[in-house]
Amino acid sequence: MGQITLSGNPPIEVNLRRSSRARRMTLRLSQLDGKVTLTLPLQTPDREARAFVADKEAWLRGHLAGYAPPVRIGLGARLPIEGVMMQVRAGSGRRVRIEAGAILVPGPAEQASARLAGHIKSLARDRLAAASDHYADCLGRRYSKLTLHDTRSRWGSCSSDGGLMYSWRLVMAPPEVLTYVAAHEVAHLVEMNHSSAFWRVVTDLYGPWQAQRDWLKIHGAGLHRYRFGD
Repeated sequence: MGQITLSGNPPIEVNLRRSSRARRMTLRLSQLDGKVTLTLPLQTPDREARAFVADKEAWLRGHLAGYAPPVRIGLGARLPIEGVMMQVRAGSGRRVRIEAGAILVPGPAEQASARLAGHIKSLARDRLAAASDHYADCLGRRYSKLTLHDTRSRWGSCSSDGGLMYSWRLVMAPPEVLTYVAAHEVAHLVEMNHSSAFWRVVTDLYGPWQAQRDWLKIHGAGLHRYRFGD
C-alpha cells in the first residue's frame, strides 16, 4: 500500500491499493471516514496513478467538501432517532427516556454512549419486530428468527430458512424507511430474488416504495457517522 498526496488546502492523501483482479484504476471515497483509496492493476506505473489522481482532483475536492466527519456519541452530542435530531443530555432515574427533542441518559457520563447504544438497539428490535410481524401476517407466512447487526453493506437480509437480519441503525431513519426495509425483507419469504414478481409483493405489502429506497441511497451512509463506544 503506497500513498499519493495532492498538495493544496487542504492536502488530500490517496491510499494506493494494487490488486491482481483490478482491470482499471478506480477511486473510492469512504463515506464512513473520508479516506480516499485508488485501486489499480498490479503493473500500473506510479506516474500513471499520479496523473489519474491529479485529473480527478476537482471531483475529489467537491465530494470531500460534502463529507461529514464522525460523531462521537456522548452527553451533548446530537443524533437522529426515528428521523428526528435529538440532543443527548444527562437524565435522572434508571431508564433512558426521550422527552421534548432530547434523549435523557441517567448514570455516569462515561457510560452514556454504551447505555444509549443499548437503548437504541432495544428500540430498533421493537420497531422491526412489529413491522416484520405485520407484513408476515399479511402474507400468511412466518419468519424463523430476527437478529440485529451493525452491517455496512446491507440494511437487511432474509436467509433461505426464513431468518431476518436488520441493521439496528434503521431506527435512526424516518419510520417509513424502517418499515419499507421490513416489507422488503419479509417479501423474500415468498420470492427469494429481486425479480419483477418480488417487487410486486413489496408493492402489495408496502405501497409505493421508491422514495424510501432513494432515502437510503442518499442518506443511509450518514447513519454510520454516529460512533458508540471505542
